[in-house]
Amino acid sequence: MLRFYRSTVGKKILMAVSGIIGIAFLILHMLGNLQIFQGPAKLNGYAAILHGPLAEVVLAQRVVLLVAVVVHVVMAWQLTMRARAARPVGYVERRSQAATLASRTMRIGGVLLLVFIPFHILHFTTGDIRPAGTFTPGNVYGNAVASFRIPWVAAFYVAAMIALGLHLYHGAWSSVRTLGIAGPRPHPLHRPAALVLALALWLGFTAVPVAIALGWVR
Repeated sequence: MLRFYRSTVGKKILMAVSGIIGIAFLILHMLGNLQIFQGPAKLNGYAAILHGPLAEVVLAQRVVLLVAVVVHVVMAWQLTMRARAARPVGYVERRSQAATLASRTMRIGGVLLLVFIPFHILHFTTGDIRPAGTFTPGNVYGNAVASFRIPWVAAFYVAAMIALGLHLYHGAWSSVRTLGIAGPRPHPLHRPAALVLALALWLGFTAVPVAIALGWVR
């Protein structure tokens, strides 16, 4: 196991598996968030179930997710340092053949997401950050509406979701390649499954702050 962990392949596999765990969580989280369009009773009732009958399941889920995030970040850092050590001098001329905007912004987007995740937890989970000035435990609908009516809050969430969408587009594609689920393609930039997944999650998460900011959800 130690040899596996120290190897570059092992680190890439750990990064891929932890990323897939994160994607699974994001899908469930998005489906829960979209219940805001069904009204306060639906969303707040869903939140009450998560913190009531399913509290232990949610706690276990959070532990697994936390471990996955830590592993993902540590592996990304170690692989980056290993790549830099292998080539301390940059290319004189570098031409990207299969790079995309998503792959070129993975590190920048990852840093933005590392800032966004604790902000989001302190904002909507614990209520320690209160842009609207108030926070009512259990009133997820009211807290969301009050917060996303503030332009900078909505803009920050939208920007973070753009970073998330780009991160998912490249990450979902590279993860299945790393695990050997998908083999080489004649057209490496043709990634329909990753594109659909990234667009669906980006749209699902972005719809909430945008709808509230525009007054469609009150």
